[in-house]
Amino acid sequence: MDVQSDERSKRVWEGAFALTLAGLITKILSAGYRIPYQNIAGDIGFYIYQQAYPIYGIVLVFSTYGFPVIISKLLAEKLEQHDEGSVMKILYITLLTLLGMGIVIFSFLYWGAEMVAGWMGDKELSPLIKVISFSFLLLPFISVFRGYFQGHKNMVPTAVSQVTEQLIRVVTILFMSFILLDYGYGVYEAGAGAIFGSITGGFAAISILLFYLLKRKKSDQNRMFQKASIKTMEIVKILLTQGMTICISALLLILFQLVDSFTVYSLLVSGGMEEEAAKQVKGIYDRGQPLLQLGTVVATSLALSLVPLIASAKARNDIMFIQQKVDLTFRLSVVVGLGASAGLACVLEPTNIMLFRNDLGTNVLMIIGFSILFTTLSQSITAVLQGLGHPFIPALVVMCGMLLKWILNQFLIPRYETLGAAIATLVAFGMITVLHIFIVKRKLPGVLENWTFVYRVIIATVAMGFIVLCYSWSLHHLFPIEAKTRIFASFEALSSVFIGGIVYLFFILRGSVFSKDELSEIPIGSKGTFLLRLLKGGKNV
Repeated sequence: MDVQSDERSKRVWEGAFALTLAGLITKILSAGYRIPYQNIAGDIGFYIYQQAYPIYGIVLVFSTYGFPVIISKLLAEKLEQHDEGSVMKILYITLLTLLGMGIVIFSFLYWGAEMVAGWMGDKELSPLIKVISFSFLLLPFISVFRGYFQGHKNMVPTAVSQVTEQLIRVVTILFMSFILLDYGYGVYEAGAGAIFGSITGGFAAISILLFYLLKRKKSDQNRMFQKASIKTMEIVKILLTQGMTICISALLLILFQLVDSFTVYSLLVSGGMEEEAAKQVKGIYDRGQPLLQLGTVVATSLALSLVPLIASAKARNDIMFIQQKVDLTFRLSVVVGLGASAGLACVLEPTNIMLFRNDLGTNVLMIIGFSILFTTLSQSITAVLQGLGHPFIPALVVMCGMLLKWILNQFLIPRYETLGAAIATLVAFGMITVLHIFIVKRKLPGVLENWTFVYRVIIATVAMGFIVLCYSWSLHHLFPIEAKTRIFASFEALSSVFIGGIVYLFFILRGSVFSKDELSEIPIGSKGTFLLRLLKGGKNV
């Protein structure tokens, strides 16, 4: 029995690692492709794609983080009870429920595409919205298949399907946009071709999941006619309430992009800006999204691994373990978030040129970049609250932040254009983070009491910024002509990141923000003897 328990535990942790790795790869792919796409389609083409993308982003989160998790939870409970009739009932009720929801949303988006595009202020976006609508028809099958495998503690099909979906989607986006523009089609047609990647990616995911499904023994067929203990409405209620709650928390960045899709361009035009200029300005503003996503990749991976740890500790009532994990996670999030935000600000001009060919909108992107600190903290604390069994609270906080973002956009964009939108993003993310910190302190007394480490992180940040800025000034002083080229900007950005990262890491370790024992718990610390060597001479905290 102990051997079976150990094997099951090992399988669960291996599956969790596979999902975490798949989530990391997916996030990088999802953010990274936008850079070459902007290079292919230009700022106006990027604006067109980014206007429609948040709708697909909702589908992606629903079928990755929301519904499969709830379906797997329902299945796992019934499998433990050997209630095979309920297992089959959960599968077909969730499929029918999500199929009904998918058909309703598809119908609204497909036949109401012009209306939705009108709300965005650009009716030429309607073909893109029609293409995206088909993703909602694929959503039920992807969600239920993933939930089925995860409920059986087999995470590999989900992980493989996630990576394959994003890989096929990215290839489709870049291929279709390049071919369509090369053959003389306009940027709107190229945008529709790029959005078609959501369909090819969805079919790729379904194909992978069906492949794994067909490999399983056909032992489930006789369960359909067995009596189920769970009621239909109970399944529907849990699916829609808990599933949507998890989705909303995971949709933090997507919902802010959605608000911008419906407000930024339309407010710029209504404020007197010419339409083509407004499209380009919005496209430049949208450069901040891949930077923000890439900056929060570490936090997302940390959050995915944190939920099961805290949930299991809560189940055994190990409050001290939870407090230690929360405090360590908070410090790590501050270090990663502040370092990434400040570091990006120091190298943003050459980075902008390296990635997007020019330095337009650098001041706007700098403000958006500082949001990395808040999104990193927010996503980590959301994971803590979910692990403690409070999934509704972070969802409510996210909705409040979304409302604040919309209100601030209305006031700031007419006065300050996209600079106002960037400020609205920073303030709204900041409010979400403050609320999350306040709530977790109320739900878990005794955590986040020691803030003395912050001044050490600030010292490390200032030291990094000073050295990087001096290095950049020296390069421009020594090579004034070459400094204007994209190749030079690429060298400056990459070398500055390397130098700044080494300096920041050195000061963080010497400042004893983390003890040696804590460093061994951080993935890079457990294997990186280099970190522990740097720590020598510092005091343990």
